[in-house]
Order: sequence, then structure tokens, then C-alpha cells
Amino acid sequence: MTAPKPRIVTRTRLAQRLALGLLGAVLVVLAGCASRSGGYYKDDGPGRDIPADIASIPDAVPRLERHAPANFRAYEVFGVRYVPIAENQPYRQEGIASWYGRKFHGEKTANGETYDMYAMTAAHPTLPIPSYARVTRVGTNRSVVVRINDRGPFHPGRIIDLSYVAAAKLGLIGPGSGRVVVQAITNADIRAGRYPGAPLTASAAPPPEPAPTQPALLTAEPLEPLAPMAPISAAPQAGGIYLQFGAFSSAQNAQALASRVNIEASGLAGTATVTHQPPLYKVRMGPYLSRDEAARAASQLAESVDLNPVIALDQGL
Repeated sequence: MTAPKPRIVTRTRLAQRLALGLLGAVLVVLAGCASRSGGYYKDDGPGRDIPADIASIPDAVPRLERHAPANFRAYEVFGVRYVPIAENQPYRQEGIASWYGRKFHGEKTANGETYDMYAMTAAHPTLPIPSYARVTRVGTNRSVVVRINDRGPFHPGRIIDLSYVAAAKLGLIGPGSGRVVVQAITNADIRAGRYPGAPLTASAAPPPEPAPTQPALLTAEPLEPLAPMAPISAAPQAGGIYLQFGAFSSAQNAQALASRVNIEASGLAGTATVTHQPPLYKVRMGPYLSRDEAARAASQLAESVDLNPVIALDQGL
């Protein structure tokens, strides 16, 4: 996991080992010598006192937090230089997530906090610490919001290390690792109440497929009707309460997402529409009469069709 780096606090146990000169052993651990399940670290794994209902542990709630200047300094691990990004810089990456558990439970994270494997946290090499991110598992649309309070992973091919409970909620404990999309929730997002929603497809919108050189063969299977593209409306009046599924710079991407949401939700909690609030096109349901009504609708969508919108207060942005 974390490794010696300039002016960044590392886990106590690793620091003690370094002080004893056992650098080689530490490098083996930090390099991510995986267990047979391939997702957590050597001598690591689940704890003994696992909470009875992991699914009931709430996601991290994004809030504005101060950042120590030292946490933005570049650092080097295993010959690789990492440069933390700014607190308002957009970030989205798809790759492999792993998790860490009892070996580091109770140890210090990179910003000096105590690691709790049953809290919704994660380690990332370049996102600001502390900060927040939405992590969505590819292929399942399971999504969680975590608080970034640690550095890592420093293993080739992995982009984020989740706490045990975050990995459990994404269904990654059994396989040990899995493909995810990590989206930063910036301070600007928090101020505007426009947290990134879980993408219905975890990859960015794919390029259009080339036209086939031969006519496509018809099949006997019935085809689902295509949903009409959602119309784009002007910015509504300030003060409305909405469920927001995503915000895009591309109108086409927003319309595609709105159509997918309406197919998935089938009018369960309303109709998703696209609102243009320059420079963004926002995919939303609403407005709702109160936050409680919006929260009930969001809960219904999460339980019934595994959609995870956020509550957004329109401020006429």
C-alpha cells in the first residue's frame, strides 16, 4: 500500500519496518503480492468481526474539506513519480480496483488518519487527500461514494484500493478485484450539488461502429423498441429539487443517458430529462416538492433498478 514518500505520513507499521532496515520485506508487501484471490495483499484479508449487514453501511457523504499543501506535492514510489491533482480538477479513469483489509486496519493512512476497513474510504495515488470519488463497477452498475484518505495502490494495473466494506458493496470481495470507473467529486461539484452519477455504462461513450460492408442478417429474436432521444429544455428556475444522474459537455451523451435511464426506470419515479445549464447538459428527474420526496424516489430507484442518482438543488447555474 503506502510507501515512503516526501512529507507524507505513512502507516506506522511500515515506518517501523523501514526504521529497522527491512526495506526488502516492505517492498514485497507494497508491490501487492496478491493472495490466491488476486485482489488483496499478502497476509491480508477479511477481518474477524465483520458487521452483520455490510450493505446497510452508508456511503461517504461529500463535504468541503481543507487540504494540507504537503498533500499536493509530487512524490516517487518504486521509481515512478506521482503528481497529485488539484482539488477542482475533473478526473475519470477506468481500470482495476483491489482492496485492503485487516493487515492495515487501525494503522495510519497517508494523511495521518486511522484506517478503518469498515468505513467507506479508499486509497488513490493522485486524487487529493482528503477528497471524494464515485466508484462504479463495470458491468453491474453498482456504485459507491468513498472518501480518499490514503495513497496507493502502487501495483501495475491497479488504479484504486478500496476499503473492505466499499469492495463488499461493489461485490469485489469474492473475486478480489474487478474493473471499475473512478470519478472525482470535486469541491466545485460539492458546492454546486452536482455529484457525478453512476454511469449506466462504465466506459465513456464508445465511438460509432463502422458501417458493415455486408447487409446485416435478420434474426428471429424480437428487438426492444428504441427510446426516443430526450428533448433538451432550458435551465429551470432556481430552487427546484431534482435527482441527477449525470452532467455532460455533450448534449448527445446526455440524451443517450436520459434515454437509458427511462428504459431502466420505466417511469418508476418519473421521467429523466435533459436540462441545458451552460456549459453542462444535466440528466435529471423532478422537480420534487421536498428533499424527503426526492430521497424516497432515489431509494426506490436504487432498490428496484440499481440506479443511484444524487439529490441536486437547482441554483440557476
